[in-house]
Amino acid sequence: MAKGRKNGLYRGISEELSALMRTGWADTERRDLQLSEQAPYAARRRAALSARFPGERLVIPSGNLKVRSNDDSYPFRPYSGYVHMTGDQVRDGALVLEPRADGGHEAYCYQLPRESRDNDEFWTGSTAELWMGRRRSLAESELVLGLPCRDVRTAAGDLAAASGAPTRIVRGHDPALEAVLTTDEERDAGLEEALSDLRLVKDAWEIAEIRKAVDSTVRGFADAVRELPQAIVSSERWIEGTFFRRARLEGNAVGYGTICAAGEHATIMHWTDNDGPVRPGELLLLDAGVETHSLYTADVTRTLPINGTFTPLQREIYDAVYEAQEAGMAAVKPGAHYRDFHEASQRSLAARLVAWGFIDGPTDRAYELGLQRRFTMAGTGHMLGLDVHDCAEARAEEYIDGVLEPGMVLTVEPGLYFQADDLTVPEEWRGVGVRIEDDLVVTDGGHENLSAGLPRSADDVEAWMGEFAG
Repeated sequence: MAKGRKNGLYRGISEELSALMRTGWADTERRDLQLSEQAPYAARRRAALSARFPGERLVIPSGNLKVRSNDDSYPFRPYSGYVHMTGDQVRDGALVLEPRADGGHEAYCYQLPRESRDNDEFWTGSTAELWMGRRRSLAESELVLGLPCRDVRTAAGDLAAASGAPTRIVRGHDPALEAVLTTDEERDAGLEEALSDLRLVKDAWEIAEIRKAVDSTVRGFADAVRELPQAIVSSERWIEGTFFRRARLEGNAVGYGTICAAGEHATIMHWTDNDGPVRPGELLLLDAGVETHSLYTADVTRTLPINGTFTPLQREIYDAVYEAQEAGMAAVKPGAHYRDFHEASQRSLAARLVAWGFIDGPTDRAYELGLQRRFTMAGTGHMLGLDVHDCAEARAEEYIDGVLEPGMVLTVEPGLYFQADDLTVPEEWRGVGVRIEDDLVVTDGGHENLSAGLPRSADDVEAWMGEFAG
């Protein structure tokens, strides 16, 4: 039985209460469950992973709950590699690929089974089913995932006693499993690297999920613009809460911490405090994405004039970023180098900064020296999928130094950020930040902008906002 609270109000469990709790429960086993829509795709992903590691045992944990304080845990988010290979989201689980003599693998999952009603475990303790909600039984999981499922409480012993096949485990997600396996850290890193590699090109099911995420995100941005009047009398947090409501209604949650940055906060790349004022005449940079129930996320940014109309200076800066994004998006096509869109956007911004007199030219020299980075700060995009910065552990030659292929999904997000205390620019420029970000899928003929439902040009943004004001 789970350890009770030190200062719990009940001193213990009487025999009579224990007997009462064990009786009178209906059979709730689900026998009508169907194979999940994602299962066939996950099977193909496992086959691709298997082909990379013939003769090796592979262990991919889902991860454990992390305690926030006392008996309260943070919301659980499974390891993305586990989700990709199974379509599953359980905590305390693990996918095992057991090597066969023919070089292939047998795949099975370890999961927490339902708790027995023959003892007190199902209703005692902060993670018991009666507290946390019903879990799937192992038989139910087999129906949904199309995989044999075993009791994870035997996993450590099973793996410790397994035959001497070389084993790799993804580290950092399940210390108990790591502790019973003798593995090499560098070789283990190769497994995580492969799991990232295999997410670089999305299959049709994944692209459809990202499209759902983006479509919900577009509606969330419309919600935010519609509620700008309330934000003006409240704070950035009104916008954050407005978008979060859409994310929870149509998906799982937000895919990352929403950035609601008004005024000079827009110059802070990852402003997530979202506690500042929203003032007419200033800009609001909203960087947000809905995460679907399958955990695929969007990542979209728009910079909006809070009163609906750009000032001449705001428009000049905005147009420079828009032109840079146009240049970057034009470079997104199959066969192009991944870096091409970044370089096209950054060169465009470098040319503007030279023309404004903020960095020394000529443009080629300024770009080669990276002088524009004082005002552009970050790279111009990243892969997108189960993680907002997806495939982060992929091999450099496949990602940052690779070539774009149909099915890759990435963001293009140039920006200009003039810090409030930057004495190298005129005073009226200080505290102005602009970013425009869209989610693109590479197609056979070029790319599709999945977030094209949101206006991008200054004129279109003003017209769109005017519809809500009217």
